[in-house]
Amino acid sequence: MSEIVRFVPKSELERARLIREARAIYDSIFPPTAPDRAPQDGEERIKT
Repeated sequence: MSEIVRFVPKSELERARLIREARAIYDSIFPPTAPDRAPQDGEERIKT
């Protein structure tokens, strides 16, 4: 049985790296929230 090897262009690898980096920056600025979480003491409920 033979395996298929896919060669990925350097530009595609760089694009994927930049997207991962941008998502990490976005998540650090706008952290994902859990909508089903009850507000803790001193926290206001977030209206969506």
